[in-house]
Amino acid sequence: MAIKTTVGIVYGGKSVEHQISINSATNIFQFIDKEAFDVKLIGIDKTGNWYQTEDVVKNINNGQPLHLDLNATKPKFRTNTSEFVLDAIFPVLHGTDGEDGSIQGLIKVLNLPTVGSGVLGSAMAMDKLVSKRLLEASGIPVAKYLIFTREQQADITLEKVEKALGLPVIVKPIALGSSVGVSKVRNEEELRVAIEDTLSYDNLILVEECIEGRELECAVMGNDSPKASAPGEIVIGSNYEFYSFDAKYVDPDAVDIVIPAVVDQDIAEEIKSLSIRSYQALRCEDYARIDLFLKENGDIFINEINTIPGFTNSSMFPMLWANDGIGFTELISDLINLAKERFSKQQMITTNYESKLD
Repeated sequence: MAIKTTVGIVYGGKSVEHQISINSATNIFQFIDKEAFDVKLIGIDKTGNWYQTEDVVKNINNGQPLHLDLNATKPKFRTNTSEFVLDAIFPVLHGTDGEDGSIQGLIKVLNLPTVGSGVLGSAMAMDKLVSKRLLEASGIPVAKYLIFTREQQADITLEKVEKALGLPVIVKPIALGSSVGVSKVRNEEELRVAIEDTLSYDNLILVEECIEGRELECAVMGNDSPKASAPGEIVIGSNYEFYSFDAKYVDPDAVDIVIPAVVDQDIAEEIKSLSIRSYQALRCEDYARIDLFLKENGDIFINEINTIPGFTNSSMFPMLWANDGIGFTELISDLINLAKERFSKQQMITTNYESKLD
């Protein structure tokens, strides 16, 4: 019998997307190949404390408090009654402290394989300003935008915004996901409310032109030669003006998901190409979901890159690969194996340099 790989699924976290993380982890734990992987569940509650849990649960702090022995050769996780080591970690932490390079840095210090982008790719993709600038520098089209700090909020006027971007505009935090803190703005009153809402989540305000077009998503997976899925489309119901948090997760009738998206073959190939180029420009690893807009004239704009996309029952990433013939269980196995292969290559790089220095 083959030796199982011990994988730690880390979920929850100090993020406004805490519950989404729990939903994603529930599916991953349900569908992971338990013949190949021995799973350890590690929950992080909303205050940042770590626990080992027997199942993926909402009340994470009912689990066993978890301690970590720092040892780059074989780090050990301990509760008051047991201990274990891991062969790989699968972080399923959406948003702050989970998708921004923070947890990836800790895992790197522990010298363990981690599923998904590392510190650099995670941090760059999470920060919408950095990602936009890098995509622009790579010749990849993005929506026009303005950036304001908390101290500059008094300088944000509807006149200035309209002159630069037109109306309506989208106002959002720089580093948040799941459409939390996102507002569509047409007038001065809505602008003031949107700024106040955004500043409750971030110290930087991103104001974007509102692109009228179809919302498409494309899944990318791989490292040396990443591949892209056929694009899917989010068709938003008339009760919603954009793909809001409630439309994504609360209202089951808010959207129709069309996979594959009904687009010309040349458009589909351009979407796949731009998705891979965006993935590589931001140094993503293992997997990501690319969100795009398609205008009526055929122009394509990259909206965001999500380095830990959702794995909930309504999440596009697993559904896009299912359309390409890769089921949930196979997909999870592929991602873990990609992380292990990438880690093995990294271990070939020496950290020693012989010199005449004392």
